[in-house]
Amino acid sequence: MSAITQTPRKSLMLFSGRAYPELADEIGGHLGISPTPTSSYEFANGELYVRFEESVRGCDAFIVQSHTSPINTWLMESLLMVDAAKRASAKRITVVAPFFPYARQDKKHRGREPISARLVADLFKTAGADRLMSVDLHTAQVQGFFDGPVDHLFAMDLLIEEVKRKWGDRDLTVVSPDSGRVRVSERWSDKLGGTPLAFIHKTRDMTRPNEVVANRVVGDVRGRVCILVDDMIDTGGTITKAAETLFAEGAADVVIAATHGVLSGPAVDRLKNSRAAEVLITNTLPIPPERQFDKLTVLSIAPLLARAIKEVFEDGSVTSLFDGAS
Repeated sequence: MSAITQTPRKSLMLFSGRAYPELADEIGGHLGISPTPTSSYEFANGELYVRFEESVRGCDAFIVQSHTSPINTWLMESLLMVDAAKRASAKRITVVAPFFPYARQDKKHRGREPISARLVADLFKTAGADRLMSVDLHTAQVQGFFDGPVDHLFAMDLLIEEVKRKWGDRDLTVVSPDSGRVRVSERWSDKLGGTPLAFIHKTRDMTRPNEVVANRVVGDVRGRVCILVDDMIDTGGTITKAAETLFAEGAADVVIAATHGVLSGPAVDRLKNSRAAEVLITNTLPIPPERQFDKLTVLSIAPLLARAIKEVFEDGSVTSLFDGAS
């Protein structure tokens, strides 16, 4: 009896959590596919249920979830989707988390604290994820928390092109809101043709989250358009105080550029009422109409994520998408 031979076929399947299905739809549009229908709901006591409506056996599964508020609900849903795909015999499972949950808690500042980013990475691995894909992690070390490949993508080129288009004819200074972001600011400066750098020396009370005290500006900002760069805007306290400090030092204008628009609590009011001329963010997280305002510009991260998914599926080079950014 002769052996039965089969030609192996690769199948890419895209899945979306309920947090931000519009992003998954946009990614699918660039890939020429639609997200696989999924049944998801909550029981009366808050437990979540997930089931894929089509067979996923042998597929290359990409599970897209934007971890917005309520973040714990969407994190749990992500884990259940990974587990469901694993138990349904998906060949490879990639978690596409544009905004990685708990990434800010990547080390112990004081005793008796958790390292939550490591715990989340372990949870994804235990659930069955083979690979992670994320955009602008809070710190690069989070990549090392996951025991498997991590595709760390960067929104920098997307944001820089918009800055060049709108502000390229002005004298620019790239500003880091704290000393921890200086290296990122250096890469911005290089891509903007060697513009001057500055950073804001600040102190933070570790017992009071989301509260900072902005101090003095180190660098030349007088009469210049300051591009204030950060990875995320949460409550807006850090970035708006930094903008105030720059104006106090003689800045001509301030443009705020960040990848993740968390925009919690008073963030929208703070940004609207600030003297910043523009706030640039990407759509790694949903920005509902009631959180949008005149000076806010939202750029789509979907083309970058779609290209990265395509490279992973075709065993290509994801590094080619962000050469020079790392």
